[in-house]
Amino acid sequence: MPSSGPIATAGITAPVATDVASGPRSCAVSGAGIGTASAPGAASGEPSPRAGGHDDLLDDLLDHVAEWGPADTPAGVFHLVPVRIEGDLPLISRWMNDPAAAAFWELSGPQEVVGDHLRAQLAGDGRSVPCVGVLDGTPMSYWEIYRADLDPLALHYPARPHDTGIHLLIGAGTDRGRGLGGLLLRAVADLVLSQRPSCARVIAEPDIRNTPSIAAFLTAGFRFSAEVDLPAKRAALMIRDRPIRPPL
Repeated sequence: MPSSGPIATAGITAPVATDVASGPRSCAVSGAGIGTASAPGAASGEPSPRAGGHDDLLDDLLDHVAEWGPADTPAGVFHLVPVRIEGDLPLISRWMNDPAAAAFWELSGPQEVVGDHLRAQLAGDGRSVPCVGVLDGTPMSYWEIYRADLDPLALHYPARPHDTGIHLLIGAGTDRGRGLGGLLLRAVADLVLSQRPSCARVIAEPDIRNTPSIAAFLTAGFRFSAEVDLPAKRAALMIRDRPIRPPL
């Protein structure tokens, strides 16, 4: 890539604003989610308890995201909690209507715009799990963990079985520019690789124009692989490989 391109200008210390969705998912998964920071368990950093919904279903395509457990980070204890529409839609919709998010996610407008996006995943076969990221008991980010090898994205890069993709939106503007994006992306990529033994690579495809997001992925240990033309954008294909263990 020419040195003047977006990748070259994205220093790894740049703040994260948003990651982007790569367009409509082909399928998705149902989930149980989180409501507000004052929900039971918030004070201890634990997600609120759930009954029914996704917790009672199989999501073998992604090895039970709801059961992955917490990740300890320098910023606090972090949980990925699968979305529950009735509790999470207002918050996620508010985040998507932030101009910085709307520029890349294109999910601004009435709540039902985001609602339709979430329901398309919740009605699917388990290949995409929308989640709320909860840091020390406070919902502060939106995530999509998805099977990149089963996604339309796989038509645009040399996919391998069980490649797992990540989309991220840091919700509040006050949480951006603090280095949380790279820190949490590293934590979630670590979770994917530890909880999905069949997965050898974590994939991301932020918009090539979203240099803060690209910088956050670089900070999180991803490498830039290629620029790819997707139906809705030109993307930076970012890959984090599972470390190779030396022979005993």
